[in-house]
Amino acid sequence: MEIVIKCLLAFAVGGAFCLIGQVLIDYTKLTPARILTSYVVIGVFLGAIGVYKPLVELAGAGATVPLTGFGYALSDGVRAAVEKYGLIGAFSGGLTATAAGIAAAICAGILMSLIFKSGDK
Repeated sequence: MEIVIKCLLAFAVGGAFCLIGQVLIDYTKLTPARILTSYVVIGVFLGAIGVYKPLVELAGAGATVPLTGFGYALSDGVRAAVEKYGLIGAFSGGLTATAAGIAAAICAGILMSLIFKSGDK
Protein backbone atom coordinates (compact mmCIF):
# COMPACT_ATOMS: atom_id res chain seq x y z
CA MET A 1 0.00 0.00 0.00
CA GLU A 2 2.91 2.33 0.71
CA ILE A 3 4.17 2.08 -2.89
CA VAL A 4 0.74 3.06 -4.20
CA ILE A 5 0.73 6.19 -2.05
CA LYS A 6 4.25 7.10 -3.23
CA CYS A 7 3.21 6.64 -6.86
CA LEU A 8 0.09 8.77 -6.36
CA LEU A 9 2.15 11.54 -4.72
CA ALA A 10 4.69 11.46 -7.55
CA PHE A 11 1.89 11.58 -10.11
CA ALA A 12 0.13 14.44 -8.31
CA VAL A 13 3.25 16.60 -7.93
CA GLY A 14 4.54 15.94 -11.46
CA GLY A 15 1.06 16.54 -12.82
CA ALA A 16 0.83 19.82 -10.92
CA PHE A 17 4.05 21.01 -12.57
CA CYS A 18 2.63 20.07 -15.97
CA LEU A 19 -0.69 21.75 -15.18
CA ILE A 20 1.05 24.98 -14.22
CA GLY A 21 3.09 24.89 -17.43
CA GLN A 22 0.00 24.27 -19.56
CA VAL A 23 -1.91 27.10 -17.88
CA LEU A 24 1.05 29.42 -18.54
CA ILE A 25 1.09 28.38 -22.21
CA ASP A 26 -2.67 28.80 -22.63
CA TYR A 27 -3.27 32.02 -20.72
CA THR A 28 -0.07 34.04 -21.06
CA LYS A 29 2.09 35.19 -23.93
CA LEU A 30 5.09 33.28 -22.56
CA THR A 31 6.72 30.96 -25.07
CA PRO A 32 7.35 27.33 -24.10
CA ALA A 33 11.10 28.02 -24.14
CA ARG A 34 10.71 30.80 -21.58
CA ILE A 35 8.51 28.63 -19.41
CA LEU A 36 11.03 25.76 -19.49
CA THR A 37 13.88 28.12 -18.66
CA SER A 38 11.82 29.59 -15.83
CA TYR A 39 11.21 26.10 -14.44
CA VAL A 40 14.97 25.47 -14.25
CA VAL A 41 15.60 28.85 -12.58
CA ILE A 42 12.76 28.29 -10.11
CA GLY A 43 14.21 24.86 -9.28
CA VAL A 44 17.62 26.40 -8.62
CA PHE A 45 16.10 29.12 -6.45
CA LEU A 46 13.89 26.76 -4.44
CA GLY A 47 16.79 24.33 -4.03
CA ALA A 48 19.12 27.11 -2.89
CA ILE A 49 16.77 28.29 -0.15
CA GLY A 50 16.02 24.72 0.96
CA VAL A 51 12.34 24.55 -0.01
CA TYR A 52 12.65 21.97 -2.80
CA LYS A 53 14.35 19.19 -0.81
CA PRO A 54 11.24 18.35 1.29
CA LEU A 55 9.23 18.21 -1.95
CA VAL A 56 11.75 15.74 -3.41
CA GLU A 57 11.53 13.62 -0.25
CA LEU A 58 7.74 13.66 -0.46
CA ALA A 59 7.18 13.13 -4.19
CA GLY A 60 10.38 11.45 -5.39
CA ALA A 61 10.42 11.26 -9.20
CA GLY A 62 7.39 13.55 -9.39
CA ALA A 63 9.69 16.34 -8.23
CA THR A 64 13.06 15.28 -9.68
CA VAL A 65 12.07 14.41 -13.26
CA PRO A 66 10.54 17.78 -14.30
CA LEU A 67 12.87 20.66 -15.20
CA THR A 68 12.52 22.10 -11.72
CA GLY A 69 14.26 18.93 -10.57
CA PHE A 70 17.17 19.67 -12.91
CA GLY A 71 17.46 23.13 -11.36
CA TYR A 72 17.36 21.55 -7.90
CA ALA A 73 20.12 19.12 -8.89
CA LEU A 74 22.25 22.05 -10.08
CA SER A 75 21.84 23.96 -6.81
CA ASP A 76 22.38 20.84 -4.71
CA GLY A 77 25.57 20.02 -6.64
CA VAL A 78 26.88 23.55 -6.20
CA ARG A 79 26.14 23.47 -2.48
CA ALA A 80 27.98 20.15 -2.01
CA ALA A 81 30.97 21.25 -4.10
CA VAL A 82 31.29 24.56 -2.25
CA GLU A 83 31.35 22.69 1.06
CA LYS A 84 34.05 20.35 -0.27
CA TYR A 85 36.22 22.60 -2.47
CA GLY A 86 35.36 26.15 -1.46
CA LEU A 87 34.57 28.89 -3.95
CA ILE A 88 35.89 26.92 -6.95
CA GLY A 89 33.10 24.41 -6.28
CA ALA A 90 30.56 27.05 -7.30
CA PHE A 91 31.85 26.76 -10.86
CA SER A 92 32.13 22.97 -11.08
CA GLY A 93 29.51 21.56 -8.73
CA GLY A 94 26.43 22.04 -10.89
CA LEU A 95 27.91 20.35 -13.94
CA THR A 96 29.38 17.53 -11.87
CA ALA A 97 25.99 16.82 -10.26
CA THR A 98 24.11 16.80 -13.57
CA ALA A 99 26.77 15.32 -15.87
CA ALA A 100 25.04 11.94 -16.23
CA GLY A 101 21.74 13.52 -17.27
CA ILE A 102 23.40 15.92 -19.69
CA ALA A 103 25.46 13.10 -21.24
CA ALA A 104 22.35 10.91 -21.59
CA ALA A 105 20.46 13.73 -23.33
CA ILE A 106 23.31 14.35 -25.75
CA CYS A 107 23.71 10.63 -26.54
CA ALA A 108 19.96 10.24 -27.07
CA GLY A 109 19.94 13.25 -29.39
CA ILE A 110 22.81 11.89 -31.45
CA LEU A 111 21.17 8.46 -31.64
CA MET A 112 17.85 9.93 -32.77
CA SER A 113 19.61 12.06 -35.40
CA LEU A 114 21.19 8.91 -36.81
CA ILE A 115 17.92 6.96 -36.86
CA PHE A 116 15.54 9.60 -38.18
CA LYS A 117 15.88 11.98 -41.11
CA SER A 118 15.21 15.63 -40.46
CA GLY A 119 13.12 17.64 -42.83
CA ASP A 120 11.30 20.90 -43.26
CA LYS A 121 7.67 21.10 -42.26
